[in-house]
Amino acid sequence: MEEIFNFLEGVLRNNNRPWFQEHKSQYLRAQQLFNGIAEQLIEGVQKFDDNCKGLTLKDCTYRFYRDTRFSPDKRPYKTHFGVFVCPQGKSSMLSGYYFHLEPKEAEYLGHNMICTGMYCPDQAMLKAIREEIMFDGATLVKAIKKADTFGLDTARNMKRVPNGYPKDHEYAELLKQRDWLLVEDMSDDLLFSPHLVEWALSEFKKTKDYCQWLNAAVLE
Repeated sequence: MEEIFNFLEGVLRNNNRPWFQEHKSQYLRAQQLFNGIAEQLIEGVQKFDDNCKGLTLKDCTYRFYRDTRFSPDKRPYKTHFGVFVCPQGKSSMLSGYYFHLEPKEAEYLGHNMICTGMYCPDQAMLKAIREEIMFDGATLVKAIKKADTFGLDTARNMKRVPNGYPKDHEYAELLKQRDWLLVEDMSDDLLFSPHLVEWALSEFKKTKDYCQWLNAAVLE
């Protein structure tokens, strides 16, 4: 883990092609180490969530090179590593299990964390989830409570219940959600623990019901 963070901290301070080319071997080593963690997470998730069967490393990990074509930020490289174990792979937009590493000074997400759920689901997905809340919100609430060490991210919530839904509904606050993420921070002690992957899988398992509820809502 120390080698991974040494590289990420280096690219954070020197996000340019000449530095990266001089340190390409350091990148390849950090990538290799992270991919080892990612493969363990993919294998572990598949043991408790059958919907994630058949996924490969490529299905769940991301390019380190940024696409700067349409961005005002022209820094060529990311400053984080992440793996998203999700039915049908990371591009499906379905709910899944995400593991994220970044240096303390980075500002991508601002912390090392694990999370389960969906980020920026499209309008059709949001509608399907809200309709399922109207029909069976109690099951969703039970699943959220089961993931007792996670917190529901409400940062981008709507200020009001969306039009077409009762303002006094029992689960009105859930109807305001735009993102559907259960988030848990990783402490420094955990990051450098030999039991990190084991811990992450144990925590992810708590969120299985939540993850599967979301995917059933948008797929059925």
